[in-house]
Amino acid sequence: MKKILIANGTIVNKNTIFNSDLLINGSFIERIDKNISDPEAEVIDASGKYVLPGIIDDQVHFREPGLTHKADIYHESRAAVAGGVTSYMEMPNTVPNATTQDLLEEKYLIASRNSLANYSFYIGATNDNLEEILKTDPKHVCGVKIFMGSSTGNMLVDHPLSLEAIFKKSPLLIATHCEDEGIIQSNTRDFRERYGDDIPISCHPEIRSEEACYKSSSLAVSLAKAHGANLHVLHISTARELSLFDQGSIEDKRITSEACIHHLWFHKEDYEKLGTLIKWNPAVKNKEDRNAIRQAIKDGRIDIIATDHAPHTFEEKQNNYFKAPSGGPLIQHSLITMLELFHQGVFDLEIIVQKMSHNPAIRYKIDRRGFIEEGYFADIVISDLDKPYTVTEENIISKCGWSPFQGFEFRSSVEKTIVSGRIVYDQGKIIEAGNGDRLLFNR
Repeated sequence: MKKILIANGTIVNKNTIFNSDLLINGSFIERIDKNISDPEAEVIDASGKYVLPGIIDDQVHFREPGLTHKADIYHESRAAVAGGVTSYMEMPNTVPNATTQDLLEEKYLIASRNSLANYSFYIGATNDNLEEILKTDPKHVCGVKIFMGSSTGNMLVDHPLSLEAIFKKSPLLIATHCEDEGIIQSNTRDFRERYGDDIPISCHPEIRSEEACYKSSSLAVSLAKAHGANLHVLHISTARELSLFDQGSIEDKRITSEACIHHLWFHKEDYEKLGTLIKWNPAVKNKEDRNAIRQAIKDGRIDIIATDHAPHTFEEKQNNYFKAPSGGPLIQHSLITMLELFHQGVFDLEIIVQKMSHNPAIRYKIDRRGFIEEGYFADIVISDLDKPYTVTEENIISKCGWSPFQGFEFRSSVEKTIVSGRIVYDQGKIIEAGNGDRLLFNR
């Protein structure tokens, strides 16, 4: 592999912003210094550009196998690198559900052939697969996913003894989707009595309510505390849940939390314009919830920012409340959305890098990724904060072909993405420079 010299860039790394050159040799960062010269290196002039560690997205749904009419690893990994995401961790609610070692390894095999970005896959928990969870190698698999709310197939873990056993015995980090199924079903019955099958989409955050989220999240936290489990609560959507989490450095925590792009950007009033296109589980809720989540990012109660990228076809999303599936594509635009919030004065660049790159690497103990450091893998994104980017049907890479941001002009753009020393995205073009690596974990 060739050498690459990124010259004159503004590097954002470890809560500092500084001007420097960066020399890549093969898969790794060899040197960070000013005025580097290497006649063998391809030179990228990054004057006026920002050089960030590649984004690590710890929650995506790439739909393969079984749901590839919506998305697949090939297309979504290319959407990822177009958005500056160099590594992802993908969820087990594919078809069949990845709840055994054999089914899990089938997904790794697909990614080894088709993924342009680095990858890992969660094993899914059920009420009766603890034996499979215990077989999982923590050095080669990112975690175990527990759906404490309804999902695809046999993946609702609602038996108290099953939950206790997983929290007590799991060798892996436990990532949870927290919504109480009983509350959701009760709310659904109430709203169906009022509206029949024509429930307005604006009722979604009342059906999948604050109470449903808090009851489930508080149960997960109490189980983790009781058993000393390593817990990561995904996609926090309410202000009330924030009381469950402590401020402080992620290195010192065994219970952490995540916020997603849609809960940081959208709020309940947006249902009027976007309808089911912003139907997610957990639901996008009130502006007050969104603003509280933003504040929790800044004060350290929320540790990681991810996407929950979960494509469906546009036709599927056009159905009524009950038939329109929850989820949407976000991975291609996650970084520029956060950079837009930087322009709006909501977040600074250092905290964006911390929550999207550093902290996922620390929380999951990923081997030599997530930082711009000598000796680390060269996973890097170069962004132009002054080059506008408009989302159009023509430049959407996700297989579903649509985005809730369609027509929006962002003030920043991703210029280049480098994965393990290979340029895979350059000014709007995907470069087929070799597949990404399976993530390894120092556990």
